[in-house]
Amino acid sequence: MTSFDEREKGFERKFQQEQELAFKVKARRNKLLGLWAAECLGLAGDAAQRYVREVLQSDLRRPGSDDIVEKVCGDFARHGVAHDEARVRVELERCAKEAKKQLGVPN
Repeated sequence: MTSFDEREKGFERKFQQEQELAFKVKARRNKLLGLWAAECLGLAGDAAQRYVREVLQSDLRRPGSDDIVEKVCGDFARHGVAHDEARVRVELERCAKEAKKQLGVPN
């Protein structure tokens, strides 16, 4: 194997590791947002865990974070929680920072 091939494989491994870490950060971020939203909705225990799963599943609809924000905002509106989209997006960003911190990823 040439040094070029070794270098290429090294870059591929690094890229794969970065993608896996990004996936883990996003999943943790979404879970943290779901826990926050569940608390705002007054859910606890099994009900909160079910809600977190719903939030995680909602992020599979489209690329980006709009689908998860829409889900949480819609649930808040239906249950009279006075947090708007801007507040949810601020919390999503806070959750992203916390997820990185929990996983040991530099900001």
